[in-house]
Amino acid sequence: MTAGVTIRTVHDVAGLAAVADHFSDVWHTPRTAPPYPAEVLHSLVHAGGAVHAAHEGQRLAGASVAVLGPEHSTYSLVAAADRGLGHAVKLAQRDWAVGLGARTMRWTFDPLVGRNARFNLVKLGATGTEYLVDFYGPMTDGVNDGDESDRLTVTWDLTAPPGACGATDGHDAGHRAPVVRMAPDGDPLVRRDGTHVWCRVPEDIVKLRAAEPALALRWRRTVRDVFLEAFAEGFRATGMSRDGWYTLTRGAAA
Repeated sequence: MTAGVTIRTVHDVAGLAAVADHFSDVWHTPRTAPPYPAEVLHSLVHAGGAVHAAHEGQRLAGASVAVLGPEHSTYSLVAAADRGLGHAVKLAQRDWAVGLGARTMRWTFDPLVGRNARFNLVKLGATGTEYLVDFYGPMTDGVNDGDESDRLTVTWDLTAPPGACGATDGHDAGHRAPVVRMAPDGDPLVRRDGTHVWCRVPEDIVKLRAAEPALALRWRRTVRDVFLEAFAEGFRATGMSRDGWYTLTRGAAA
């Protein structure tokens, strides 16, 4: 637990409304049109899901939503927290899910956001198991507007210690592998050998999308092609380096 931070499940209407406002602020939408309205959050809690809220003193600094799935699984619908608190929020979700007998948790994220990939694959030790093309269709929030909403599904083994699923931190071996495709910026995009594919993403897709939307869309479609081809060959996403390179491993277990 981060010092000075408390995390609790939320059941009351006022607390759920505050979480809805938090999600609006994160995704740059009007608070009158949040990505997850308070009434939807209340319904999910009533149906057996969980909304967790992280408070730093009196300030709401993070929140997450999860629901139970079939066959000892859970699905994390959304999670957003200030820097440094994301890990604590995900561990709170994990504890809740394990307490109900869940063995895995799944969620999706934008595969072009390298910092989120690193958090999910390296810090938590989840595995990228499914590539979803334009999953949500057109989105009109202030973060994703103008792009296609591809998402990478990750599966987190809740029976293993967090971060102990064999995820790789970097792509040192990849530096020695042949370049097989170039990126929209003219630098290497893909390196591969017999058991691994390494794929680079932009340094900051959110800034790029705002400044040069056409170039951001080229990155989207180029990386999509790489992932779809690799996943069809049996590769799974297992790591992300600090300099923006995914590691995809053939035959990696979820």
